[in-house]
Amino acid sequence: MPLRRFLARVLLTCLLACASGFSGGPQKVRTVYDGDTVCLENHRQVRYIGIDAPEIDPETHEAEYLAHRARAFNKDLVERGRIRLEHDRVQKDRYGRVLAYVILKDGRMVNALMVERGLAYVMTTPPNMKYTSLLLDCQRRAMRGNRGIWRRLSEKSGIRYSGNKRSFRFHTQDCPFGKKISKRHRMEFNTLYEAFWAGYSPCDACRPAAVLKK
Repeated sequence: MPLRRFLARVLLTCLLACASGFSGGPQKVRTVYDGDTVCLENHRQVRYIGIDAPEIDPETHEAEYLAHRARAFNKDLVERGRIRLEHDRVQKDRYGRVLAYVILKDGRMVNALMVERGLAYVMTTPPNMKYTSLLLDCQRRAMRGNRGIWRRLSEKSGIRYSGNKRSFRFHTQDCPFGKKISKRHRMEFNTLYEAFWAGYSPCDACRPAAVLKK
């Protein structure tokens, strides 16, 4: 699909979002923590739905691969004007942060732009799956273009990974969580590339894709 048509599709998808999914009126960002988390002027913290960006440790300031670039790109997008928050089925995470798709004044979705630039990967967390297909399209474009974090990912590997069709996470073969996956929900991948291409994200315990964040 040509880039112009793809961007038009992203814009149209965001513009046609149901108005009831939005939270209040336009919001102003106060602080940008990293590529997927911000703080609004009303002090509410917002975690972007459906993606995971490289992190910056708030205490040690140690940064994962491309974390500063991801934060800078996010900051450039959201600090230019006011944003709107669109919710999915679950509106807060266990830390009390607001979960949202962040929409710019022109209708573009920041979540999608971060992934399309290769500065975040898709992290599907059911039941918040309203834009999973859109985000995965963005990720596949970034992977094909070898953008951002995907420069560190090789399509060839001698290591197999186990995916869980229910959680959309993938694990190393010796991961205790991976071993508990039932045959019904198990998905096997021959490479990291295959796992990400299918829309799965890495387990936080065994960290099968740590190479993307070193």
